[in-house]
Amino acid sequence: MCGIAGRILEQPGLIGVDLVALMQAQAHRGSDSTGFALYGEPRQNSYVVRGVASDRRALDQTLDGFLQTLRAHDSDLIEDPSWDDTTQRHVSLRMIIGELDVRTWLAEADLQEGLEIQSVGRSLEIVKDLGISQDVSLKHNITDFVGSHGIANARMATESRVSPTASHPFWARPFPDIAIVHNGQLTNYFGLKARLQRQGYTFLTENDSELIAVWISDQLSRGLTLEEALHSSVGELDGVFTYIISTPTQIGMAKDRWAIKPLAVFAHEQEMATATEEQAVRKLYTDEVPISNLDGPGYSTTWDVLPAGRA
Repeated sequence: MCGIAGRILEQPGLIGVDLVALMQAQAHRGSDSTGFALYGEPRQNSYVVRGVASDRRALDQTLDGFLQTLRAHDSDLIEDPSWDDTTQRHVSLRMIIGELDVRTWLAEADLQEGLEIQSVGRSLEIVKDLGISQDVSLKHNITDFVGSHGIANARMATESRVSPTASHPFWARPFPDIAIVHNGQLTNYFGLKARLQRQGYTFLTENDSELIAVWISDQLSRGLTLEEALHSSVGELDGVFTYIISTPTQIGMAKDRWAIKPLAVFAHEQEMATATEEQAVRKLYTDEVPISNLDGPGYSTTWDVLPAGRA
């Protein structure tokens, strides 16, 4: 029942505005939580870390522990961390850190109690929280975000718990700058998860969407292109699903062999908008434009993001 969306701008701009509009149009598909994976200007010698601290009262201790782990891996905070100023118990954090080996550092950072790392990237920032898109946008200033592309999700929880950390999008940990959103259910979740855990991958939730993110990134680490990994996923992932994946240079999608979960798209030259429902795409295009329904069994495709500065 979840609603998903993706957007590529012809040139960097207020990507958050469009993604919020796409999700507002699909708020009826899931009001438990809403999330955004946003891609801004790539950093050269640092990473953006987005995370959630579970207890606002212990925020100082949480940040101290995070800093100690960074320094143990010969890195540091480059800027003062920032966080939301609401009265909710959980706290959404944004931190800029120096160079490090992400995989090695993350293995230790994931052990810190009271903090979950939600994304690490040169350009990716995942922001997700409880409530509909308008609530999440107001709390986190999503409409102010300037970037080139992004994906989003409105979630109706069916199996795993309702919390900011169990919400979409999911970062493809431990690979920087890759995220997914998903509509559907995997029936071979436990078998694939166990196999990836034996390979050393870490999962922080029971949400099957997290598995798709890690599975795809594992394929990329083996040398597959995104197009090849998407095509392969149709045979490896079992169930009914449509998912969207984002990287710094592409957005891709794939759906299962029965093509039950819908996805509509408008793509023209270097811009693209896609969503579970056609009416959401038409919120961005009020003139009559040709919108396609990507409904072929086992269908997958990708769209390229135009590098900044090119027209």
